[in-house]
Amino acid sequence: MPRFRRTALAAALTIVTAALSTAVALPAPASAALPTAAVALGDSFISGEGAGAYTPVVDVNGVAQGFPGWTAPNNNAFFCHRSANASLNQANLPGVQNRFNLACSGGQPHDIATASVAREKGRTVASQIDQMRAVAQTQDIDLVLIGLGSNNSSFTFGSVAEKCANRFIADAWTGWWEFWAYLGGPVEQKPCSDADLATAAQLSAATAETTAAVRQLLTALDQVDADGQHRVVFQDYTNPLPMDLNPTYHTEDGRDDTRDKFRDLGAERYAAGCPIHRASLMPGHRFSQGLGTLVKSTRDTLAAEFPTADLVYLDVQRAFDGARLCESSTSPTGALATPIRLQDSPNGTFVTSLSGKDKIAIQRIANTCVSYFQTCQESWHPNATGHQVLGQCLSGAATTSARAVACVRAGDGTISVS
Repeated sequence: MPRFRRTALAAALTIVTAALSTAVALPAPASAALPTAAVALGDSFISGEGAGAYTPVVDVNGVAQGFPGWTAPNNNAFFCHRSANASLNQANLPGVQNRFNLACSGGQPHDIATASVAREKGRTVASQIDQMRAVAQTQDIDLVLIGLGSNNSSFTFGSVAEKCANRFIADAWTGWWEFWAYLGGPVEQKPCSDADLATAAQLSAATAETTAAVRQLLTALDQVDADGQHRVVFQDYTNPLPMDLNPTYHTEDGRDDTRDKFRDLGAERYAAGCPIHRASLMPGHRFSQGLGTLVKSTRDTLAAEFPTADLVYLDVQRAFDGARLCESSTSPTGALATPIRLQDSPNGTFVTSLSGKDKIAIQRIANTCVSYFQTCQESWHPNATGHQVLGQCLSGAATTSARAVACVRAGDGTISVS
């Protein structure tokens, strides 16, 4: 074959081969899809406080902290109390392969974008956004559960609970004259009022603080989520105590909580898990409702700012109806929340009865909580069964087409989300 013909043929073959390659070229191998994940962020009602089975928590130095002992500093990362029984781990979440609990007991809006250790009484963990970024490196985040607002720069759930319980204990065990004789002046013994828990100005400030923190979270989530598709559930709070105590706990030995010194009644209510004045209960529920308004307002504001975001408000304020502490005569048995838990020194043994104890013993027990907060921080939080209920609430919120749903417990114990 003449050389020019061989050259022409070779050129023609080259053109045909190139054309075929263009027509039937296979795409480049796609990167493997990341496993799907649900992530929890926020404070104790999300982390699983009160539910036991607490897992090690990685601190800011990358060290996994297991239980450090009852006398360890309370800022230890372990005391974030991330529970294997937390609602995130008990919810039915179709399509979600992995779950990551990044919430921390005592968490505040500050801790979303800034390391908790950077503030007073914060724990030694990285910011929750940084922890979420680390998860997103290997996971496709499809669901985020966030519970935030009950702790903030203006007030904290722990301080509110401590104030009302301490007033009741002081009123029950010590007469007014003893305060003057031994302490040189009056000590609060009256029931908590609305203003004692959170003023309108404080709730407004807390709402702004929470909204700013979650705004940063949503911005970061949009940046790190593999496919940009995710639902964010804003859960509010449920009160561990009823609107009124079961009549069993109204009086004891002919005394109610409106008179000076009522130790038998005080011991009875403590054993049942509700050392509190009856008159403090409704302010407490209005406080819970205020937190609900805070969370819903945060969700609504951010929904307007992020119009394409999938944001759902989950109202759980009636999730414990009929099973709150001291709502039945068998409390704390059958309740969905933990009773007040105190220790007489940081020894791991909870005091279940104050019967027969004098005011000196009462003061010593109360001081243990002050000095070693980890000995009492589980108090008045959902227990493992309570988190199971909250998990059912989350299951409903994860699949709803509505932008706001309420989770309600019926008289027979069934849970509905609508």
